[in-house]
Amino acid sequence: MLRSLPRLSTASTSSQPAYLVLGAGSAGSVITHRLREAGESVVLVDAGGWGNQGVEKTGIKTNPLHFWKFSMPSALTYNLDPSSKYNYHYHTTKQPTMNNRSIDQPRGKVIGGSSNLNAMVYIRGNAGDFDTWSEIIPEDGGIDWSYKSCLPYFKRAQRDLTPERPFPDLEPGGTDVEDVKKYKGYGGPLSVTNGSTFSTKTYPGKPKVLNRSPLFDVIVKAGVEAGYKYTPDFNGKLAQSQEGFGPMDQTVSSRGERCSTELAYITPHLDSSGSPTPGLTILPSHRVSRINFSGKKAVSATLIDSTGTEKTITPTKEIISCLGSIGTPQVLMCSGVGPASELSKHSIPLVHDSPSMGSNLQDHLEFYVQFHSKKPVTLFPVGNWFPYPWYRVMVGLEWIFNEGAGLAGSNQFETGGFIRSRPGIKFPDIQYHFVPGAVVGQSSFLPHHAYQAHCGTLRPTSRGSITLNSSDTSVSPNIDPKYLSTEEDVKDLREAFRLTDEILHMPAFDDYRGDKLGHKDVDVDDDDQVDKWIRNNSHSAYHPCGTCAMGTVTDSTGKVKGVEGIRVVDASLMPNMTSGNLNSPVIMMAEKIADDILGKKQMEPEDVDVWFNEEWESKQR
Repeated sequence: MLRSLPRLSTASTSSQPAYLVLGAGSAGSVITHRLREAGESVVLVDAGGWGNQGVEKTGIKTNPLHFWKFSMPSALTYNLDPSSKYNYHYHTTKQPTMNNRSIDQPRGKVIGGSSNLNAMVYIRGNAGDFDTWSEIIPEDGGIDWSYKSCLPYFKRAQRDLTPERPFPDLEPGGTDVEDVKKYKGYGGPLSVTNGSTFSTKTYPGKPKVLNRSPLFDVIVKAGVEAGYKYTPDFNGKLAQSQEGFGPMDQTVSSRGERCSTELAYITPHLDSSGSPTPGLTILPSHRVSRINFSGKKAVSATLIDSTGTEKTITPTKEIISCLGSIGTPQVLMCSGVGPASELSKHSIPLVHDSPSMGSNLQDHLEFYVQFHSKKPVTLFPVGNWFPYPWYRVMVGLEWIFNEGAGLAGSNQFETGGFIRSRPGIKFPDIQYHFVPGAVVGQSSFLPHHAYQAHCGTLRPTSRGSITLNSSDTSVSPNIDPKYLSTEEDVKDLREAFRLTDEILHMPAFDDYRGDKLGHKDVDVDDDDQVDKWIRNNSHSAYHPCGTCAMGTVTDSTGKVKGVEGIRVVDASLMPNMTSGNLNSPVIMMAEKIADDILGKKQMEPEDVDVWFNEEWESKQR
């Protein structure tokens, strides 16, 4: 059946909403959904246009033909391209520890935010991450961020579509399925499945264009051969330990479409014509110029549309900033809330001196370890237009006409792993995303049959900052992660490189492993050579966070300290990074804070088992 074309959406109107939500990314979409579900009126603002709905609005122009760039999971790199209109295309300041390179830092400029650009990997993080949060964030009568208190909100958001997976190390001879279900949600808005569901999907009488690569299973076998455990579900029973190799889930719907927060949380509030239902106003292509204060109270926000026209929205209850770890501190500083010394440089009148605003910037750094493949079982035929343009077209048509079937219905991150870098680390600090293909940057496939392991460390100790270039929010701020500014981070990535090389040389890869790509001249045992290669080849995993951290800039409910009427809900709240991709924990955080905004009691904590390697203090695996 031909897939239905996306609807064209327009905004309804509201004169004075109860809530003004700035930013329609992952957190903003969740907050809007829960507020509207409770009957509250909302104005939702975003500088970008529509994504999964297939509409980019700039004035009166629309282009419904871009829907596949968002909906098709395998098309995930298209909006990372420098020509994309759906991306802020940020860059860091030049990093002296990385050969003075400026590192790409794309963020979604679209309804759904970066959930419409990201790789769709669904990883909640480690239980230990949230227990650490609960120790360092003063509860102040607000929110408990321990794992047992976060789990109910992960489950509330999730609609798990993955098949039941055996956990061979639980009980001899089988799996306690009911126990597995204690960790999963089945009725939430966010669809979660595994890419193999679609890459192996077939229809009677319709032959597959290309088969799923066997290399997805080879990396798991190699991990087990190297002495790591097999983990069938990184978000299920005992898997909150994460440790091991196995299938990796993704936010993809039952129709093989990217399940962005736009699709999951915003489209339920659109009528049959695609317009927001009464009580919700959506203002795409509106940039936040400033938040206006009366004394210490935030009372309104001034917006600028695509024609340069200003408008001011004054909510009756609260302003909620969901502009992300770059946008939120920038707008707050441009509005007079931030370090007094920073604001004075740009002649911004001081509303409140918040010395830590914009500091504590953290990001995951990663690199690719690549090998030629001796067998033609990679994504090479569909990774480039040449020399096989018909494969790319046919895979796309297979997805369109067969309800998401085929390679295009998968993000091609179907398996991965989490390991510890050394003894004394309680839970994994290294993550792997495996791809049966080799790329340069994030978008250009190399013209070879090849494969790669994305490897990155999970809890870097380097801390950077967001500072202003201008008092004008249309001017990108200074983004300085200070990558590799601690010796611990250098050592951890060096060890990660060596562990990766070891895994990719396990017997499971013997029939596939060709020559090295990119690192063939690196002596794995030479610290200086490995460090030099890492500094020249590492890049961001696009996980900036921490710049309005709970406990310093904000309280445990996201309210900005020292002022009233303004709350933050996005990744900038994280005091420390979670151990994995950030989209799932951000959605959980928004679900949790939404209850606080509405004055609801927090969901009851759930005491569940969490596995940690009993020998973590003395053994690396």
